[in-house]
Amino acid sequence: MEIKIRPFKTEDTQAILDIINYNILHSTALYDYKIRSYEQQQNILEEKIHKNFPVIVAELNGLVLGFGMYSEFRFREAYKFTVEHSVYVNENFHSKGIGKLLLQELITLARKQKLHTMIAVIDAENQSSVEFHEKFGFKTVGIIKESGFKFDRWLDSVFMQLILE
Repeated sequence: MEIKIRPFKTEDTQAILDIINYNILHSTALYDYKIRSYEQQQNILEEKIHKNFPVIVAELNGLVLGFGMYSEFRFREAYKFTVEHSVYVNENFHSKGIGKLLLQELITLARKQKLHTMIAVIDAENQSSVEFHEKFGFKTVGIIKESGFKFDRWLDSVFMQLILE
């Protein structure tokens, strides 16, 4: 299985939208309630690229299996060296090393952009994502209790940080 990591192209938007909408409907990986339209997702991706943030995809034989990106952590000038990232993999391709390839590339790109800190915000119930990030050196730096409400229950957010050196 030769998975290629490459920059996003406009024609990847539908595959990314499918992955996002699946997660909105079936997981707490995203705290959104309503699925996104093609136009909404396209605008989100274009905005990140316009701000010089990367959007990358994992591809196998022309099929987009996952994607990753990062952008502002907060919108104040002093946070300009800190980014929050996202990595999502198609539900049929979990545990195949795709997320690992995507996160490795995002870390490499962040270092090239001379960023200092990467932040992951993870639903506390998603222990596999917490452990996944720990393998890359991310440390839990805080938990915000009952910060989200989805699927008729309160959710805690785990903040994890990687200081790039």
